[in-house]
Amino acid sequence: MPLSFEVTAAPAAADLAAVDAWLDAFNQGHAALADVRPLSVFGRAEGGRVIAGAVGRTWGDCCELQQLAVDPSRRGQGLGQQLLQEFEAAAAARGCSLVYLDTFSFQAPRFYQRAGYRVVLETRGYTQGTVKYTMHKVLMSAITTAD
Repeated sequence: MPLSFEVTAAPAAADLAAVDAWLDAFNQGHAALADVRPLSVFGRAEGGRVIAGAVGRTWGDCCELQQLAVDPSRRGQGLGQQLLQEFEAAAAARGCSLVYLDTFSFQAPRFYQRAGYRVVLETRGYTQGTVKYTMHKVLMSAITTAD
């Protein structure tokens, strides 16, 4: 049976859904993905308006920080650091001992390094010398409470 390949920069939603479904079925059969739990922390101003947010997920001993952002008008006030500490505390409360994340060189690698994260992988080859950093931080509070 002949097979053809299509290269596209604009895949159809149904094609993407098919690939997702195949991967999901495979992964569900091999890992306890039902144990993956979303974790979000939001900083709110008076009236409840979100001014900062950290979004991620936990699975076992690991926590992935997927996004962290502060409203541009509120940056430089230590809010990002407070937000990160709250996120890490929530992860530790779930029993996580490791937080990991990806950040680009034009984003916040120094911010995370100051917070105790270390680079475990550098991916180079992006345009304009951009580097992607994968970073880890061991949460001592989770290790201490588990003992």
